[in-house]
Amino acid sequence: MRANPGGILKVDEVLGRDALIAGLWETLEGQSVVMTAERRIGKTSVIRKMQAEPPKGWIAVLQDLEQYHSAEEFAISVYKAVADYLSPRTKAVQVLRKLWEEVGGSELAGVLKLPSGQEGSWKSLLRKTVESLVAHQVESRLVFFWDEMPYMLDNIGKSQGQEVAMQLLDLLRALRQTHPGFRMVLTGSIGLHHVLAELKQQDYRSEPLNDLAQIEVSPLAQGDAEALARELLLGEGIPTADLEATAATLAQEGDNFPFYIHNIVRSLKRSNRSASPESVVECVQEQLVDPHDPWELGHFRERIPSYYPEQHALVSKVLDAVAAEGGHLDLSSLLAAIKAQMPFDDRDELIACLRLLERDHYLRRDKQGRYGFRFALIQRWWRLDRGLA
Repeated sequence: MRANPGGILKVDEVLGRDALIAGLWETLEGQSVVMTAERRIGKTSVIRKMQAEPPKGWIAVLQDLEQYHSAEEFAISVYKAVADYLSPRTKAVQVLRKLWEEVGGSELAGVLKLPSGQEGSWKSLLRKTVESLVAHQVESRLVFFWDEMPYMLDNIGKSQGQEVAMQLLDLLRALRQTHPGFRMVLTGSIGLHHVLAELKQQDYRSEPLNDLAQIEVSPLAQGDAEALARELLLGEGIPTADLEATAATLAQEGDNFPFYIHNIVRSLKRSNRSASPESVVECVQEQLVDPHDPWELGHFRERIPSYYPEQHALVSKVLDAVAAEGGHLDLSSLLAAIKAQMPFDDRDELIACLRLLERDHYLRRDKQGRYGFRFALIQRWWRLDRGLA
């Protein structure tokens, strides 16, 4: 294998995900899924592999929803995907064409459009498209992999209003409830819980995701991360006196993230260094303080104001306190550390903040309930970036 950080990997280059993928397919037999993951952990590679290698009885359609800015665009994309799926069945395609005419759809130079000014057209199209899909599924079931769903909802909220985003979520839930065979996998770089929290500020009371199984994509297992490191070192032809020890260090220093492992190997290659545990450690330290931020770690700092608009000062102080500790802090110690940095004495608000930081993969609790950074690499970077002792 060649180092390809952030690039599109070949299916056979997605290592260490077979058990996760098998579990996802097993879950999809019974219900739809929300896939949660930290950015750069390999979530998109997982769903691309699932699309390319579905088990017998399934057909997977992968759609990147970030490109859509209206409910109409989304509904049309679903219609087109279902039309492609049903194309071998003449009668089913005729049903879809009639449906398109009924909702007033038009086509110009191959571009499908819904009539403007008719608020219910996208709902009708989406509802009837799913009904046609379920009615005509025979041998292989269709599952939608909808990547970056939160971005699309945000785009819709900004261009059409939050009410339309709420209606879309409610309609998708209603379709899952009405048609038990309808399957979807929702993913996104931004947690859907942030989107829902923003919608609930507009008096949104529904729970549109409570019927979905939540499955998290974690870093690779240590053995799989080491195997990836070995494949990359060999594929790039980087000399090393001890391949096993170097691969183990590389996996550990990269926190078992495929993206960081790929990046470390590429950095070793470009700097013409031989690979050893020492050179790997040196390479990572250089990357963590590089002003150009080649690993885009600044994202963990820059996203805080948008993720926590009312609590961003508190969040920064919490992360500072935990990072400076170097280990884990219990709630009382953490509250005392915050009070030493800013006027604050609201235990309940702190607990609510910590719960969000856990869901956003910044922190996690150990068995004693103490808080520490979820990823050691991010903690190291945070300490350096914030100038903490």
